[in-house]
This record gives sequence, C-alpha cells and structure tokens, in this order.
Amino acid sequence: MKLIQVAQRAVDLDRASEFYSRLLGGEPSGRFDPPGLLFFDLDGVRLLLDRGAPSSLIYLDVADLRLSVEDLRASGTKIVQEPQLVYSHVDGSLGPAGTDEWMAFIKDSEGNTVGLVGREASGS
Repeated sequence: MKLIQVAQRAVDLDRASEFYSRLLGGEPSGRFDPPGLLFFDLDGVRLLLDRGAPSSLIYLDVADLRLSVEDLRASGTKIVQEPQLVYSHVDGSLGPAGTDEWMAFIKDSEGNTVGLVGREASGS
C-alpha cells in the first residue's frame, strides 16, 4: 500500500498557495475553485489544501531543519516548538540507522500545525 494524498484545511487558497509555495519551494500542481481545492506534489504524494477539510497534522522532511526554522521565523511564521531531538535511530526500523531525528513545529498561514523533520548523523 502506498500513501497517495494528505488533506489539510485551508480557508484562504491564495494565502495558503503563497505560504506552501514558499515552504515547499514549488508552485501548486493544480487548483479547482470552486469547490476550493489546491494541490501540491510531494514526490508523488498529493498535498491537498481544501476549504472543507478538517485540520490535520502533517510532517515534512526538510534538508536543514535549523535553517528552515530560521528562514520561516524571518518571514513571520509562528514557531510553535523549536527544533529538538526526538529519536536516535540505532537500527533502521523507523528511519535510517545511525541518524538522529529532529523536529520542530510551525503554524501555517491557515492556523494548522505543521511538523518539520530533519535527520542528521548521530551525534552531530
């Protein structure tokens, strides 16, 4: 089984499009308004921003967590939780062995919480 889509609530599609285009580094792959749907492609998984969807919590992999948080902070994004170590992957059962997983949480333009995940070599 493969994950195909995640839906997140977005009341203002223009505002959400601007926020997620900046966060993801790319433009939407589709927009249907009405009924109020905005899509981004995340390596084959659709992120659907939908006026009618409930809020959900999504986690996005970022190359440099600390830099991403600082860039978002500078653009006025609310940081809910600063980067912190959440897990050290000793084996490969939940992530690449020998890496530390760090997370931070932000509020998107629509008030949803978004998790940002970064992995570093253990002990970095």
